[in-house]
Amino acid sequence: MSGLVIAMLLAMLDNMVVAPALPTIVGDLGGLDHLAWVTTGYILATTIATPIWGKLGDLYGRRPIFVASVALFLVGSVLCGMSQNMAELIGFRALQGLGAGGLIVGVLAIIGEMIPPRDRSKYQGIMMAVMPVAMIGGPLIGGFITDHLSWRWAFYVNLPLGAVALVISWITLAKLPRGTGHARIDWLGTGLLAVWITALVLITTWGGTEYDWASPQILGLAALTLAGLVAFIVVERRRPEPIMPLRVFANVNFSLAGALAFISGFAMFGAVVYLPQFQQFVQGASATNSGLLLMPMMIAVMVVSIGAGGVIGRTGRYRIFPIAGSAVVAAGMLLFATVDTGTSQTVTALYMVVLGAGMGGLMQTSTLIAQNSLEPRDMGAGTGASTFLRNMGSSLGVSVLGAIYTHHVTAALPATGAGGGSGGSNSITPQALRTLPEAARHVFQQAVTDGITALFLWGSAVAAAGFVVALFIRHVPLRGGQPEPGEPAMAANAAAGIEAF
Repeated sequence: MSGLVIAMLLAMLDNMVVAPALPTIVGDLGGLDHLAWVTTGYILATTIATPIWGKLGDLYGRRPIFVASVALFLVGSVLCGMSQNMAELIGFRALQGLGAGGLIVGVLAIIGEMIPPRDRSKYQGIMMAVMPVAMIGGPLIGGFITDHLSWRWAFYVNLPLGAVALVISWITLAKLPRGTGHARIDWLGTGLLAVWITALVLITTWGGTEYDWASPQILGLAALTLAGLVAFIVVERRRPEPIMPLRVFANVNFSLAGALAFISGFAMFGAVVYLPQFQQFVQGASATNSGLLLMPMMIAVMVVSIGAGGVIGRTGRYRIFPIAGSAVVAAGMLLFATVDTGTSQTVTALYMVVLGAGMGGLMQTSTLIAQNSLEPRDMGAGTGASTFLRNMGSSLGVSVLGAIYTHHVTAALPATGAGGGSGGSNSITPQALRTLPEAARHVFQQAVTDGITALFLWGSAVAAAGFVVALFIRHVPLRGGQPEPGEPAMAANAAAGIEAF
């Protein structure tokens, strides 16, 4: 667990540490018009690689594949730190993202193989607790490195953590099954997967920003996404060892858990990305403080994740957590839809606790339900599919909710002239906002507030859909651990046999 926790921290910490360094990177390397690709290239490569790493672990064993993903991530980190121009940095970030795709899915799949489902929730709760550490500590570490060392150390800082994870994982995971080592890789399915995922991520990245949603570029990417997806499904149904076995979606609980993973990613990252806009522009927080102000939500995620894991481990009952979690997430988002320009930081902190508590009950249980629905041979590919759906939810949450936010902000400003300068509302910063006349400042803050409330209102509708999805989840007894009262003797004996093994 020590090696896996470090690897999970490595994966979640990377973007948080790099973000504060981006303005300095642009000043050093130039290429402001390509800055978005420093993040997009990483996300795109990670999304494509996630299901592939999961399947490779099924075929060749968890340990060598997991260690290879950590090693590739570290190589990409070193090369990013050595970049001499923006093109090199974008390319090496994509390489780093290919390795990162194997970190999270590798950790979850290894836990899925080592630990019976009845006991697994406790360990997954610990993994979910890594998230607030990364979300809170990342910006602080990144800001300190950028101010006192060099932006290159935002990448080099991965090396000591990664080296420790590499050594510990290699030593402690030696008893995991080695895999067949001679299965054929589904290269055609892998290629088609890369095509339609790339097209979809480009739609969510470019739509409404680089290109209009109805532009030929976006419509062409939409057609390519649809055609690639159809071809991918046709090919995967015919392959003996598909890169993403579609048979896992025949299990109703797995499909429902995948939908919950998508919804939790959509809600979580939509909130995390856009809440600082309200905190900085309306409540007057600094960039560093706006990261710290997310702490109530992250602590709530951590406490509820660990607590839910303990309850599930003792009782074997898990169905209540996704139902209650999605309901509480919807309630938390509705609370944020009521904010105005006078809402205090104390009130928003309380709203964050509600939202974080719901996320803590929803996120880890969706993974647990998905893994409990998988056969051992599909553990890696199935976990990869579930993680992939969460990643896609995150990407779509950021882009769709961002489009809603931008539309409401820009629609409120042109007639008022509150955009501030020639760049208009797209270029105003929190520092520049404080220099505007009070009337113009109030108009801009009201526009931001309108955008935030609209964003969270739509987000609450998505979370409410998650509540409906959760109602259809069936309770399937978790394998392993102590049998529940009333469990059939055969199931109890099987559970005992799995735990003994």
